[in-house]
Amino acid sequence: MPMPSHVLALDQGTTSSRAILFQHDGRPAGSAQQEFEQIYPSPGHVEHDVQAIWDTQLATAKQALQSGGVDAADVAAIGITNQRETTLLWDRDTGRPLANAIVWQSRITAPICEQLKSDGLEPTFRDKTGLVLDAYFSGTKIKHLLDTIGGSRARAERGEVLFGTVDSYLIWRLTGGRVHVTDVSNASRTLLFNIHTLDWDDELLSLLDVPRAMLPEVKASSEVYGETDESLFGRPIPIAGCAGDQQAATFGQACFEPGDAKNTYGTGCFLLLNTGDQPVASENGMLTTVGWKVGDEVTYCLEGSVFIAGAVVQWLRDGLGIIGESADVERLAAEVPDTEGVYFVPAFVGLGAPHWDANARGTIIGLTRGTTKAHIARAAVESMAFQTRDVLAAMQKDADVGLGTLKVDGGASANNALMQFQSDLLGVPVRRPVVQETTALGAAYLAGLAVGFWKDRQDIATNWALEQEFTPEAETPDVEGRYADWQRAVDRSRNWVRST
Repeated sequence: MPMPSHVLALDQGTTSSRAILFQHDGRPAGSAQQEFEQIYPSPGHVEHDVQAIWDTQLATAKQALQSGGVDAADVAAIGITNQRETTLLWDRDTGRPLANAIVWQSRITAPICEQLKSDGLEPTFRDKTGLVLDAYFSGTKIKHLLDTIGGSRARAERGEVLFGTVDSYLIWRLTGGRVHVTDVSNASRTLLFNIHTLDWDDELLSLLDVPRAMLPEVKASSEVYGETDESLFGRPIPIAGCAGDQQAATFGQACFEPGDAKNTYGTGCFLLLNTGDQPVASENGMLTTVGWKVGDEVTYCLEGSVFIAGAVVQWLRDGLGIIGESADVERLAAEVPDTEGVYFVPAFVGLGAPHWDANARGTIIGLTRGTTKAHIARAAVESMAFQTRDVLAAMQKDADVGLGTLKVDGGASANNALMQFQSDLLGVPVRRPVVQETTALGAAYLAGLAVGFWKDRQDIATNWALEQEFTPEAETPDVEGRYADWQRAVDRSRNWVRST
């Protein structure tokens, strides 16, 4: 019987579900993608239909196999990567969700976070989880759902209601409800997981009134969790890898050594720096997070999370209507040589790292009668680079390391003008790989390692190949002055929403 020739990665993102089939050389052999609806019940609140997540992910998995001309027998394993802090509750017996998923972007639990801060509890959470007390993370979302859905907490205490981030829910559905697990990287984003003991923390569970019985079992990022139900793909396939999207992208970029860094330009913007086998506490607004666990070895990262990056381009398309397709933004922005002093701070759902201001809101400043939609488009694109510099400056203070190069991926990394501006702004080379779907690739690598499809990390590292390098251009005018003006614009966006 021939050995399986591919690994299937399921990449469940904020705006779409994707599936990519990878060969041993790390190149994609088939793929599919489906967008799904974003639900906005109130300003700053974002939800997803849980069934839509499952339906689109299963459909794309089947389509990817079909597009690659591959059946289940040719698939060595499935790896899963996911939008991380998005929170789902479902009935253990029926699988039905108790409510829409609360998306990581949602600010619905900001009042809970403010109360915990005023009670003096932020140091407790930070010391144990490496996170700040912010509505971004899952723990307060679980509390909100249990507080507002009648009888749900009692049912959760009896184990009748399950919590999971998207990875847990997908594994539960894929295995026909037989397996309820998560991995250390996703668990480390919940405000409930102690990154030092690598277990759920009873004190934090008590503070948020979350029953342990509803939580998934925490596993390594690379191990066989179970098999898919035979009815889904015609035969069982091992599910053998799992990591949150940003950790998966870091693994897919082969950032295996301390000091290696990558930036993903997706819906949000996420910069991760490998800090090795010890967590580094942040004094500058970064997050300390688990990168991955392979075997007994745990890798930690510092992370800077920007809430709105590529999503600002979606807003130009859907909210403002000045482009027809997201890809049109590069052409529109290129119609002008610069922004003529316009700055766009896309704080639609507050500001993430290093500011952590839930009350900030989007700001376009520097408008004149001469401002055109091209200036606004260019300012929107440049906001991704400016926010990345904000994060990197804070991160380097924490880790006390200089950055030699920055590896990049995600949809907006295809924008050459943005990557050049990013290099100019940081003063270091920016390196874009041939395979830019590194989030899915990282999930595939983790799954493939668990079943022997790839031998070891060196086997993976040899697959990384450079597509294009952008180096700082000496003639770029007044980079530091423009960055100073960006910081002034950020100041004007902050603390806009009045506390109630």
